[in-house]
Amino acid sequence: MKDFFIHPNALCESTKIGKDTRIWAFAHVLPGAVIGCDCNICDGVFIENDVIIGDRVTIKCGVQIWDGITIEDDVFIGPNATFCNDKFPRSKEYPEKFLLTVLKKGCSIGANATILPGLTIGEGAMVGAGSVVTKSIPDKTVVVGNPAKIINIDITQKDVELL
Repeated sequence: MKDFFIHPNALCESTKIGKDTRIWAFAHVLPGAVIGCDCNICDGVFIENDVIIGDRVTIKCGVQIWDGITIEDDVFIGPNATFCNDKFPRSKEYPEKFLLTVLKKGCSIGANATILPGLTIGEGAMVGAGSVVTKSIPDKTVVVGNPAKIINIDITQKDVELL
């Protein structure tokens, strides 16, 4: 008996799905992906093979998680956030290895944000909705804009409520 939920209209090819994880309609998880416990993978999410997702991660609708992306525990990814894994993409030309992007524990990515390849989003950091992240983000900072710039350092929940 499975101890996770896969919606009948989802396609989950991976066998490495953690306890109490929920994968909703029209999500597609490729066979090499690893997804931790108590995650929520919403409608229309695509997760490629060389992906590791920690525990208690929420990935909202319309997000694609490409090869080379690691998501640590307690991360939130807002709807339609976009990740890239190739700095110079060309049709039918693939790098030997995709650049590694890491989302550290407890960070949040706002809706429609774009994360360029090979970056680290720091522990507890927050990327504002619609931001374009072109450089790695330090721990506990808030970034907004295009290109994303730091607007607050060492954030707390109270700081976020004031934004």
